[in-house]
Amino acid sequence: MTTLAAAYEECRRITRREAKNFYFAFLTLPRPQRAAIYVAYTFCRYCDDAVDEEGTMDAKLSMLAELRGRLGRCYEGQEEGTVFLALADVVRKYGIPQEYFLEILAGVESDLVKDRYENFDELRRYCYQVASAVGLVCLHIFGFENPKAKDHAVDLGLAMQLTNIARDVKEDLDMGRVYLPRDEMERFGYSEADLMAGTVNPAFTGFMRFHCRRAREYFDSGFQLLPYLPPRSRACPAVLGGLYSRVLDHIEAVDYDVLNHRVSLSKMEKVGVTAQTWLASQLKRRRPIPA
Repeated sequence: MTTLAAAYEECRRITRREAKNFYFAFLTLPRPQRAAIYVAYTFCRYCDDAVDEEGTMDAKLSMLAELRGRLGRCYEGQEEGTVFLALADVVRKYGIPQEYFLEILAGVESDLVKDRYENFDELRRYCYQVASAVGLVCLHIFGFENPKAKDHAVDLGLAMQLTNIARDVKEDLDMGRVYLPRDEMERFGYSEADLMAGTVNPAFTGFMRFHCRRAREYFDSGFQLLPYLPPRSRACPAVLGGLYSRVLDHIEAVDYDVLNHRVSLSKMEKVGVTAQTWLASQLKRRRPIPA
């Protein structure tokens, strides 16, 4: 029979192997919150894998349905098994609403049935599900009292997902997915046919500049989350935001040509951003929390 300690350790191993950018940020948390974040990340990893691994549509939908069922049993105190034993403990300790995990599941499921977005309202809803809902789960683990913190956590998630979308345009296109809102591209004089052809012209550059500036605006709001958090928790979202902001820097540096340049951060750059951001967050510990 799996022990709770073994369940937490399995989540730590999975996170260390798979988390990439996130793992550096998670290391800044105190041990109890760090262990809980590993569990939340592992659940999200399971959701992503259910959609991204090879298999039929029915098989993938069945896997997501199974995850919903096991999630429900976590909230009923009945779940057993490695990861879900730990998840049941985390949701109980930190009072995480089940609706956030259900939103995450709905978001990854949408990747199976929807590969185009007509407007930003549609895209924002998707980004909320796959990123902001994750941020709200993390917010409960970080700890907060003022409900305003939720709005800023949502915006930080939106900023990070919009950054992912900008970075991964070509990769997503290769998988048959276009997350860029159709009506906005057309407003700039750029079409999906242009995108499929790999056309990089002033219209594409102008649209991508607009997209990235919107991500920056969400970052501006998202970073306002930090004063609402306990001092020991602030470094984690600060590092995550810092890493993703740096990705935007790189996109801007190649003049938004993400079709011909694969933007990424080196390990040394990740370590540098993590160290600088962690130090800055410690120096700001005494900043008063807004009313």
